[in-house]
Amino acid sequence: MLAEVISIGDELASGQRLDTNSQWISQRLGDLGIRVLFHTTVADDLPSNVQALRLAFERVDVVVCTGGLGPTADDLTRQAIADATGTGLVMDDAALDHIRALFARRKRAMPERNNIQAMFPRGSRVIPNPHGSAPGIDMDIPREGRSPCRVFALPGVPAEMREMWQATVEPALALATSHQRRVIRHRQIKCFGVGESDLEQMLPDLIRRGRSPSVGITVHQATITLRISAEAESVEACFAAMEPTAATIRECLGELIFGDEEEELQHAVIRMLAQRKQTLAIAEWGTGGLVSNWLSEVGDAANVFLGSFVVRGETALTESLAVPQHVLEQHSAASREVASAMAAACRERFRADFGLAIGPFPPGDEQPPDSGRVHFALDSSQGIQCKSSPFVGHPDILKARSGKQALDLLRLSLR
Repeated sequence: MLAEVISIGDELASGQRLDTNSQWISQRLGDLGIRVLFHTTVADDLPSNVQALRLAFERVDVVVCTGGLGPTADDLTRQAIADATGTGLVMDDAALDHIRALFARRKRAMPERNNIQAMFPRGSRVIPNPHGSAPGIDMDIPREGRSPCRVFALPGVPAEMREMWQATVEPALALATSHQRRVIRHRQIKCFGVGESDLEQMLPDLIRRGRSPSVGITVHQATITLRISAEAESVEACFAAMEPTAATIRECLGELIFGDEEEELQHAVIRMLAQRKQTLAIAEWGTGGLVSNWLSEVGDAANVFLGSFVVRGETALTESLAVPQHVLEQHSAASREVASAMAAACRERFRADFGLAIGPFPPGDEQPPDSGRVHFALDSSQGIQCKSSPFVGHPDILKARSGKQALDLLRLSLR
C-alpha cells in the first residue's frame, strides 16, 4: 500500500510553524508496512484543498490529513473532503453530544460555531477525540476498477492527533494490511571523517537505485548517515535482510563509523571513556562551549566528563587556564603549540585522563575566512596528539564541524 500525508494550514504553508506531524505519521505508516510517497502542505484555501485531495485519492491507497478540523472559518478539511468526494455534510448527533459534554465539563458555554465540528461528509465514519472538540474523519473513497482509497482526517494538535491515531487509525490500518504481512524497517549507521562523495565511492554499488535493501545517504553538519531500508513479512526478516548490507558497510568504512541510529559522536566518546573508566576535561576557544554542551547532555557523562574551560582570549588562557605565558609570547594563539598547551593545562587543572583542546578560529570567529586552519590537541599519559584542519566551508557548519573533529580525534585515540 502507498500513502500520502497532507498537512493543512496557513501557518504551515507560510513556514511560520514547523510540520512535525507529517514526520511522526510517516514513521508510523512505515511501521505498518505502508510506504509514504508524498508529503503535501496546503494553505487554508478550499479549492486548493479539494485539488490536493482529489490528486491524492488517485495516486495512493491511504491519505492521512492533519489540521483544519477546528470550528473557525479557516478550518476547511471537512468541507474539502465533502467537495472532493461529491458528498454533502451531515450532522452526527453522537459527535455533537460529545462536544457539548466536553464544554460542560470545562464549565464553558459552547459557541454555536462549534456545531460545525459535528458535521461529517456523508458516508464517513467518526474518529473519536476523547480530549478535544475536533473529531476525526474516516472515509472510503471509491475508485473505478480498483480498491477504494481510504482517507483519515485528524486534528493538527499533536497530542490529540497521536492519541486518535493509536486508538483508531493504527488498528484500522493494521487490519487492512494484515493480509499483506509486510513491514518496513530502517537502520542507521553514523559516520564521520570524510566528505559525502568520498564516502559513496568507498561503498561498492550499495547506493544504486532499485537495490534491495536500499541504502540512502544524508549529511547533517558534517555527520554522514547511511540509512538501510528493507521490506519483508516480519520485523525479524527485515533486520535479517539488512544485516549483510550493514556488514559490507562496516567492512568498507571501518573506523569512519562511530555509531548507530540516533547516536552522535559525543555518545560514542562518553561510552568509550566509561568502558575504560577514564575521564575527560576540555578547553574550548573557537567552538565557544558547544562541545561541552554536547557532552553534558549525554546521560552517562557525569562520571567521565569532569568539566571544561571556555576561553575567548589570551588573558583567559593565562589567568584562568594557566597556559604558560612564554607559549603565547613565542607562538600565535592560532597555533598547534597553543592548542597543545591548552590541552595539557585543562587536563592538569581537572586531573583528568584526557585533556582535549580546540584552538581559536583564524583569525577570529566573527567573519570566518576562506582559508586558514583550526588546531585540536589531545593530552594524555601517552603524550600530546595534535591535529589541524583547513577552516573552510559554509559558515553555518564550521563550528559544529570543528567540534566534531575534536571529538573524533579523541574517539580514534580510544579505539
